[in-house]
Amino acid sequence: MTAINPLSSQHPSLITPAIRIIAITPADADLSHVCRMLYVGTGGDVAVRDLFGNVATHENVASGTYLGPFQVDRVTAATSATGIVGYV
Repeated sequence: MTAINPLSSQHPSLITPAIRIIAITPADADLSHVCRMLYVGTGGDVAVRDLFGNVATHENVASGTYLGPFQVDRVTAATSATGIVGYV
């Protein structure tokens, strides 16, 4: 049986729940989807690029931290944190 989705008629925005979750391996390449929030499993630095090409490094992010809301299309290879999950 297909699960009922009461939010199916809403368009995704920063105030609606994520519609997809992706595992992220830091790299100097675009993500498969623009992410609005990141979860950091094991702490470290998290370097992200926004949709305008600006790169920012969140230093010493603790394990179990959620970063966002924002829109990022890349988690760069300069990232030392691991276990990163992206919310689309």
